[in-house]
Amino acid sequence: MEISEIIPHIEALIFASDKALSDEEINEFINNALGFIEDRASLDQIKSAIQGIKEKYDSEFYAFELKQSGGGWQFLTKADFHKTIAQLNGDKFLKRLSTAALESLAIIAYKQPITKGEVEAIRGANSDYSIQKLLEKELIIISGRSEHLPGKPLLYSTSKNFMDYFGINSTDDLPKIKEVL
Repeated sequence: MEISEIIPHIEALIFASDKALSDEEINEFINNALGFIEDRASLDQIKSAIQGIKEKYDSEFYAFELKQSGGGWQFLTKADFHKTIAQLNGDKFLKRLSTAALESLAIIAYKQPITKGEVEAIRGANSDYSIQKLLEKELIIISGRSEHLPGKPLLYSTSKNFMDYFGINSTDDLPKIKEVL
């Protein structure tokens, strides 16, 4: 199968999807949609096509770009146009996290999975409200219970939305503590 044949299909998939699509998901969708039994698109062809699409939209001509975020590919507005888009979405777009929520989120991101008690011990302050807000915004999830602590407290980890919110693919992409200091 020619890469030029699958590029428009990949663009359509990524554009229409409400979540980031991985290379593997794109490959499966393309092969299912086009139904080629003998001439299936390979993962290498999909990756090549995605790189071509990325280069195409990286030009100054387009207001959006193809970005890898949350383990998959999405079309996102370029940073130069964020203020323009904010006009459309109003306050919802510009909502920021409080300092306490950011502190709690950073602790969870670097120490996950972690209990609320451990977050509070590191912060030195109550984190009930912050953790509740982070759960409501779906930036963190309850990832289980600690089997080793009395009462088996809940464990918190970052969510896929966290990855999307900060434009990273995994917690390995977080800046190292040495870099921040």
